[in-house]
Amino acid sequence: MTSTLSPPPAGLAVLAREAGVPRRRTRILALPEVRWAVAATVSFLLALPLHLTGTPAWLWGPLYALAYVTGGWEPGWEGLKALRDKTLDVDLLMVVAALGAAAIGQVMDGALLIVIFATSGALEALATARTADSVRGLLDLAPATATRLTPDGGEQSVPAGELAVGDTILVRPGERVGGDGRVLDGTSEVDQATITGEPLPVAKEPGDEVFAGTLNGTGALRVRVDRDASDTVIARIVRMVEEASETKAPTQLFIEKVEQRYSLGMVAATLAVFLVPLAFGEELSEALLRAMTFMIVASPCAVVLATMPPLLSAIANAGRRGVLVKSAVVMERLGQVDAVALDKTGTLTEGVPRVTDVRPTAGPGLGERDLLALAAAAEHPSEHPLARAVVDAARERGLRLSPAEDFTSTPGVGVTATIDGRVVAVGAPARVLHGPTDAAAAHALTLAAELEEDGRTAVLVTADGVPVGVLGIADRLRPDAAATVVALTALTGATPVLLTGDNPRAAARLAAEVGIEDVRAALLPQHKVQAVQELQDAGRRVLVVGDGVNDAPALAAAHIGVAMGRAGSDLALETADAVIVRDELVTVPAVIALSRRARQLVVQNLVIAGVFIAGLVVWDLAGTLPLPLGVAGHEGSTVIVGLNGLRLLRDAAWQRAASQGRSVR
Repeated sequence: MTSTLSPPPAGLAVLAREAGVPRRRTRILALPEVRWAVAATVSFLLALPLHLTGTPAWLWGPLYALAYVTGGWEPGWEGLKALRDKTLDVDLLMVVAALGAAAIGQVMDGALLIVIFATSGALEALATARTADSVRGLLDLAPATATRLTPDGGEQSVPAGELAVGDTILVRPGERVGGDGRVLDGTSEVDQATITGEPLPVAKEPGDEVFAGTLNGTGALRVRVDRDASDTVIARIVRMVEEASETKAPTQLFIEKVEQRYSLGMVAATLAVFLVPLAFGEELSEALLRAMTFMIVASPCAVVLATMPPLLSAIANAGRRGVLVKSAVVMERLGQVDAVALDKTGTLTEGVPRVTDVRPTAGPGLGERDLLALAAAAEHPSEHPLARAVVDAARERGLRLSPAEDFTSTPGVGVTATIDGRVVAVGAPARVLHGPTDAAAAHALTLAAELEEDGRTAVLVTADGVPVGVLGIADRLRPDAAATVVALTALTGATPVLLTGDNPRAAARLAAEVGIEDVRAALLPQHKVQAVQELQDAGRRVLVVGDGVNDAPALAAAHIGVAMGRAGSDLALETADAVIVRDELVTVPAVIALSRRARQLVVQNLVIAGVFIAGLVVWDLAGTLPLPLGVAGHEGSTVIVGLNGLRLLRDAAWQRAASQGRSVR
């Protein structure tokens, strides 16, 4: 693929920033779930030290009561509504258990349960709101208005949503394209990374396709609209994200999967423990005490804590290493992954073009340093990504750049400038060369063809019309990319798949470097979703790693979506289930291994909790279990499983997970 060099007009960077996606984020405290959770947490934290230091109950009692009311009324109300629909959920059971704990004097334990459940509900509401914010923000990528050309040659500024198929629009330099269509007239370069993920602007000329929301470069384009506003690629991305989020299989923790049976069984058993002895003549107080003891020892507190501490500890440990896992459900599901699909630009690569090759031609006698210095001097006034790559390469080598005079730029061709009295041209080989092809030109074209065959972008440099060399430019591979692919292959038993919107040659070259065989290139967002669905239809649990708007639908459709955080788009960051904040790709296999370790601890804890519950229940039913001893046993099991889960907070847990990702075979 050949990209040309041309500078944007003055102020284009400012225009690009102004055309970006505005931040329309829901304020955290605007969510009622968050406000109630904050109120409950604050009340609990104020009451706790007063309670533990032995102050009178009239000081801490009202604060605990406030925590019960603010944190428990909403899940309790939702539970009652579910009960009206003949279902019993664990939220109502937890509220009842908290009230039962308070009734026998365990006020602090009940308040803690309320705070945990209120906080969980607030986090879920916040995640939902953030996803909705990002989808709304995506719609702003498409401009609000477009310049429509009338049959008599006039111009009309119309809402982009009113454009119809067949309309002709004018896209000026620095503007975003108003609709999907084809170029009728003009030459320019268009940054369409939001749609295809390509790291470099793409040269556009008559007959080429352009997409709504992509950013025009330095030339003016006349575009014939080929799709309605509701059917543009950017609109389809929005629909795909929404549909994938709605149809994605419900995600639940283990305890939530059995909550109906457990809740109904516990309620029925508690009633039986109360009513059966009462029917056989036992005193009301004794029957009530036995039933209350049974409810306490059989309540799922230890089971809930058996599940949550390992997962929350793993989340906290991963967070310290720059991996933001958004929920305990996500941490649990990470360990189930058995297939991985990776984006190319910004994920396996850094997303920034770099000079990889400097090849002088044989004739003029310039060395590599002289050729790079000459090209960088001509490119210095330009703000084009390829120009910046050339200038950065020269500066890294400490080269002195001569001042450029008579600088000009031609969209779709390249740049020219006078450097030390020589007219230097830098740009696409096929467009910089003019006239008949002599030996020097043929040699330069051969060098360019070799670079492009290897997936590089070839840039020709001429001095006074004579080819003096060719530069190869490519997106640089992340240092940890190859190691990550090896680790993911070891963990999942299958080599990752490469899904990219970039051209097939560049994708194949990079895949060969990191050891990926299944390469799917030139994909639009819907094609990435189809690839993920094919893998999942084959019974695989797919983890997708990406960073751009074009990756968001695939992130939403996958079993788990992971976004690269440093350069990731808002939509990708909000749609993903986890975010690699520091862009360290090697943390992906590490967090998968950590999730699997957390799942092992969950199983251990469930066994411990089950043994305690079963023993205490049998004691209560077969004999007379003193209430204080039942509470002590219940709380003891809770403490044990909690401490066992907290083991994943240690640094050694992450180091073990990271080494496991490297050593699994």
